[in-house]
Amino acid sequence: MGKKRKFHLGAFIQATGHHVSAWRHPEAQIDAGSNFQHYRKITQTAERGLFDAVFLADSPGIWRGTPETQKRNGKLVHFEPVTLFAALSSVTKSIGFIATASTTYEEPYNLARKFASLDYLSNGRAGWNVVTTGNENAAANFGLEYHPEHGERYERAEEFVEVVKGLWDSWEDDAFLRNRESGIYFDPDKLHVLNHKGKYFSVKGPLNVGRPPQGYPVIVQAGASEAGRELAARTAEVIFTANQTLRDAQEFYSDIKGRLAKYGRSPEDLKIMPGAFPVIGRTEEEALEKYEFIQSLIHPDVAWGILATYYKGVDLSGYSLDDIAPELPSETNNNKSRLKLVRDLTNRGTLTLRQLYMALATARGHRTIIGTPETIADQLEDWFNNGAADGFNIMPPVLPTGLDDFVDLVVPILQKRELFRTEYEGNTLREHLGLGRPLNQFAGKKDQMLIPAYV
Repeated sequence: MGKKRKFHLGAFIQATGHHVSAWRHPEAQIDAGSNFQHYRKITQTAERGLFDAVFLADSPGIWRGTPETQKRNGKLVHFEPVTLFAALSSVTKSIGFIATASTTYEEPYNLARKFASLDYLSNGRAGWNVVTTGNENAAANFGLEYHPEHGERYERAEEFVEVVKGLWDSWEDDAFLRNRESGIYFDPDKLHVLNHKGKYFSVKGPLNVGRPPQGYPVIVQAGASEAGRELAARTAEVIFTANQTLRDAQEFYSDIKGRLAKYGRSPEDLKIMPGAFPVIGRTEEEALEKYEFIQSLIHPDVAWGILATYYKGVDLSGYSLDDIAPELPSETNNNKSRLKLVRDLTNRGTLTLRQLYMALATARGHRTIIGTPETIADQLEDWFNNGAADGFNIMPPVLPTGLDDFVDLVVPILQKRELFRTEYEGNTLREHLGLGRPLNQFAGKKDQMLIPAYV
């Protein structure tokens, strides 16, 4: 009899929490974005809960708005993820670290070097969340007048990932002999110079960091547009997705898993983990009270700012929050999959603008679950057992208390149902996720390229 399939869990940590007004909550760590001890506490809580990894989103620019919305945004400043995770790796033993980095606004060599270093510093616990960046405001930070088009960003991303993998394979696993007696430090036959020349990049190599302990840090992806789905099927090992209904989650799960075969991959090679925003109470009434309280913290300026994000180019000045939500634009150069999700949300019923912003204020379109620990576990189990998820990225409304509640109240129920581990069974992030260690693509092949003189 085969081993019972079990949940994978990620802790999506976003400073004060995922709710748009989390920073105003009395239980929030108000200076969370620049407070290392805060991140240390919640990461150690996630490790106590035996999570596979902590996950940190990032953008190379702030999300701008009007002066009124900007001054009320509690998420403007926060640590750069790889730097933060390098520090957190020294105060943890087992949990993985998935850091977001952009293929549009970074260069392959520097990124490959950073993540290989993080994998060494954490003893094989690093993951890279590959994003093309939907934030058009980032362009001006890098000397660009315009944010590149969606299709171009994904085309660049495909080449970017291949270059990074090639750099991670610069050295074979046993290339470094370090033999004092012979005076030989490395075996030249096990060094591979990339010499990549493509449409977007020209990268010679080799990388000046050895092959990462995991072979490659785990590749994670979050896009759900057509281009995003194809990139995930080709390159991703974990995909973080946003789905509101079981039916939508099943469609996405089936579609992505069905694309793997053409790339020589099996369904087990890619884990699909939808986001879940749990509001947990010891009773249903308490959970609802928690939800209503945090929603009450949304300032009207912030509410209109949320709506303006999706109604770009639409004049809402003649509307009140109690008017029926008008039709959303059908196209964007930012996050196409998120716009589709919000359009689907409005098309499922007659929502007012107030109901729409309240639905988006919690987790930006990810699934909100309100209930007791038992009913939260029930709903997660339903998706897990019905072809919708391999696990979940948990998005606490407020930090640190939201993660405390999930670890202390929901995880024991999942463990009792034999749906989640009771101890870590491996040491690396790949082992936690049940992913194989990739072979070096150049190993065993005669390298025709010259070893540069500086090596």
